[in-house]
Amino acid sequence: MKKVMFVLFLMFLIVPSMGYAAENNGEVDLFMFYGQGCPHCAKAESFLDNMEEKYPSLNVERYETYNSQENRELFENISRAYDKKIEGVPTFYMGEKAFVGFNDAIGNQIEAEIKTCIEQGCCSPMTKLEDTNCTQSSVIQKLTIPAVVSAAAVDAINPCAFAVLIILMTTILATKDRKKALLAGIAFSISIYISYLLMGIGLFSAIQASGLTHSFYAVVAVLAILVGLFNLKDYFWYGKWFVMEVPMSWRPKLKALIRSITSVPGAFFMGFLISLFLLPCTSGPYIVILGLLSKVATRDYAFLLLLLYNFIFILPMIGITLLIHFGLATTEKAEEWRTTKLKTLHLIAGIIILLLGIGMIIALSLGMV
Repeated sequence: MKKVMFVLFLMFLIVPSMGYAAENNGEVDLFMFYGQGCPHCAKAESFLDNMEEKYPSLNVERYETYNSQENRELFENISRAYDKKIEGVPTFYMGEKAFVGFNDAIGNQIEAEIKTCIEQGCCSPMTKLEDTNCTQSSVIQKLTIPAVVSAAAVDAINPCAFAVLIILMTTILATKDRKKALLAGIAFSISIYISYLLMGIGLFSAIQASGLTHSFYAVVAVLAILVGLFNLKDYFWYGKWFVMEVPMSWRPKLKALIRSITSVPGAFFMGFLISLFLLPCTSGPYIVILGLLSKVATRDYAFLLLLLYNFIFILPMIGITLLIHFGLATTEKAEEWRTTKLKTLHLIAGIIILLLGIGMIIALSLGMV
């Protein structure tokens, strides 16, 4: 029963990311302030009619200002919220942008901003009126934070990382120096954190620079489903065909490298090398999250979430290190726990990553990303 409750709890973490469609629906609000009889306004209205047909998630709010004191006051308040002087009509507000006047060039700019807002999310001008610090990140957080926490939790309970740390602790403890073992475990965890963070930043930058964020998002959505199914396979048929862990042929060399560590600096520098061995085992959830962030997050916001992701990733490593140091567990007991819970860990990882992939596919099919 405890296992079932734990799995349900982890599934609960992913629900907010899958429920993003219900909460946000991908809608984009555009406010247009115009005057009756204004020729440019008439052209702009015709243009916006076409945009509403082309982009069903676009919601255009029209406010006539010549004959409505209430609309003029709203025009003044929203202009003040955008820190922009009123220059005439038509004037358009959407997300963080304001457009004054209308011609073909302005129309192209408005359509480009509509596409950006549909893809990345934008604050409504009415929300901007209530909160001048409103940015698209407030919308993005609804999707990315639950997804990042869930995927990082999957990565954190990965049996590969546990195995590596346990071998390291066993090697250091052979010297009978518990303090050295503690420092080596922490140094190793920090090294893994730095290396994975740098790899994540590099891959995120490469994806965004390529301009293929939409295509990559679609690929990683499918990848998430496959990784989830493969992990479920390891629960029901462990060892058949392949396992979602470090390849068997790599393991002797990996163990030899770890057992060669005899010092704290050695543990730190070896962590960078070991992280390469762990990639086939741990990269699935990470790549999925990077694909998601490259599509919906700015560089600065993605960096903050990568810091969070990798912190969650190394938490169990630090936890095991502390438990062994304070004598609350032994390396033998830790390895026994890892071995007996191996299939359960694959089950938990499979469920969460599969749900994340399905949620991404649903978002893609609904045009939310």
